[in-house]
Amino acid sequence: MKKTTCAACDCELGPEVISVKLGGKTVEVCCEECAAALKEADAAATAATTGKN
Repeated sequence: MKKTTCAACDCELGPEVISVKLGGKTVEVCCEECAAALKEADAAATAATTGKN
């Protein structure tokens, strides 16, 4: 059986995962807090690469 981990915190994913779309890819996280953290990080990275703050 393949074990999958959260894209944000590396915790093992349980039966209820949350899918988050980032830059055209979908990743799975363990909770809303991790989903929010990844969305914020993606927004900051996108702003940094496009020169917007």
